[in-house]
Amino acid sequence: MSTEAATAPQKTPLLQSRLGSFLAVFPLTIWTINHLWDNLYALSGAQAWQSAVTGYSHPFSKALGLLIAFVPLLIHTGWGLVRLFSFRPNNLAYNNYGNLKYILQRVTAAGLLAFIAAHVWLAFLRPYLSHGQPEAFTDIAREMRFHGPTLMVYLIGTLATAYHLANGLQNFGMAWGIFASDRSMRRFEPVVIIIFLVLAAMAWVAIFALYSAGEALGPAPATPIEM
Repeated sequence: MSTEAATAPQKTPLLQSRLGSFLAVFPLTIWTINHLWDNLYALSGAQAWQSAVTGYSHPFSKALGLLIAFVPLLIHTGWGLVRLFSFRPNNLAYNNYGNLKYILQRVTAAGLLAFIAAHVWLAFLRPYLSHGQPEAFTDIAREMRFHGPTLMVYLIGTLATAYHLANGLQNFGMAWGIFASDRSMRRFEPVVIIIFLVLAAMAWVAIFALYSAGEALGPAPATPIEM
């Protein structure tokens, strides 16, 4: 049974549904994969990570990157919130794999909203407001190693990201008529699982590299109290 088949009828117009799924794939999926790839440079050390993740050759390229990432993200988030508050789970009545994936997609969407907000604040807004620059490698590495809540948020948040993105590709195929039958959906299922595992592995390898670097750096020195 397809992911959406056992749920209550959707009220989202076809055009809005296709636009929302399109923005989830292009460019958000491409940007997310690129962001995960850049974070893997943590394996090569602080300078490589800083250059890949926070370095821009020109201020215009930074503005363009933010525009490409945040405008579709805001539109997709608004579209997703409408769907999130309009769906009615019926997993007790239809206890099957497709319905489980459906509700997990909604649950991870809510979790991702909180994770992205925390990530944008910690890695971008707070450092810029405090120091006029994005988060330094040493700061995030130490937080990963010595601040348990930060580590858990990133582990769970990136896992939710991997699932939401992989399953979202399948939903994209449904919305755009690429999968015309339950059989074609089932044939694509192994691809979804592989994409999920690859993305989760990329994220967790990057986190492990930051965690290991934080251990080598040691805890942040205590800030002296001014009298």
